[in-house]
Amino acid sequence: MKVLITGGAGFIGSAVVRQYIQNTDHQVVNVDVLTYAGCLESLSDVPDNARYKFEQVDIRNRNELTRVFKQHQPDAVMHLAAESHVDRSIDGPADFIHTNIVGTYNLLETAREYWEALPEVKRDSFRVHHISTDEVYGDLDATGYFTEDSPYNPSSPYSASKAASDHLVRAWNRTYAFPVVITNCSNNYGPYQHPEKLIPTVILCALQGRSIPVYGNGKQVRDWLYVADHAAALRLALEKGETGETYNIGGDCEKSNLEVVSKICEVLDEQLPDSPYKPHSSLISFVKDRPGHDVRYAIDASKIRKQLGWVPIESFESGLRKTINWYLSQYKS
Repeated sequence: MKVLITGGAGFIGSAVVRQYIQNTDHQVVNVDVLTYAGCLESLSDVPDNARYKFEQVDIRNRNELTRVFKQHQPDAVMHLAAESHVDRSIDGPADFIHTNIVGTYNLLETAREYWEALPEVKRDSFRVHHISTDEVYGDLDATGYFTEDSPYNPSSPYSASKAASDHLVRAWNRTYAFPVVITNCSNNYGPYQHPEKLIPTVILCALQGRSIPVYGNGKQVRDWLYVADHAAALRLALEKGETGETYNIGGDCEKSNLEVVSKICEVLDEQLPDSPYKPHSSLISFVKDRPGHDVRYAIDASKIRKQLGWVPIESFESGLRKTINWYLSQYKS
């Protein structure tokens, strides 16, 4: 199979590309415009592989997308390209609207035109997998979980743009019978994540002895998922998921932001016994909360577990240690 992956130089996308090249015989076409969050270094072991091709293309450019589809003739598409940082969406929502909504529209229309022209056998097996977030569901109270039937109630420009893209994908499925699969995931973490995200921010601040910022009281709860486990789930959903269906992907690992930060500090104390910044928890500083900050997210991932047989391999403890060790190796190099 030849899989076209948008956003394949991003944090999650690069994990998917690495798995496809290292663990399968599939071919990969990586389509990424290389914004500030795109990093080809995360694919340093991949470029020389004959089964891998890279196209520096913006999904907002319809003509270039059409060329890529025509040239590479993919059997399936995994759509990860997106602006994804909530804080940036609050400060500048325009990029999120253009990339996440208009870019997804461009991809859907380009892929649909390509699909409609395929021979019947290839048309029957073709599909587009759209990757989204649990943030589209909004806020949870102290109990309950997001399911695939939870109503959408986005709180930020980022989550609103992802909700809009989800609705477009479902509309293309219903209106045009276009074969799609959607997944909504919880918070990812792991190697190669951009420093703007919580876990790498904490690690790097602690290593440099800088103040570790925690929004509000730090009691906001998220479900945490190791990126390699998520990548495996995405591959499974693309290859085995039923078209027209949505699958929630979560790590069954609820932690408050303060718990996550404290655990990172604890592991760093252990790993760096001679650090002048011990205890690293002394660097924690509570800052003004983010506007519209949701209090709790929690994923019910029973559907993908039962129907597709996916289970995460890493616990939060093991995944966090792997992540911290990777950042320590990069920081020292």
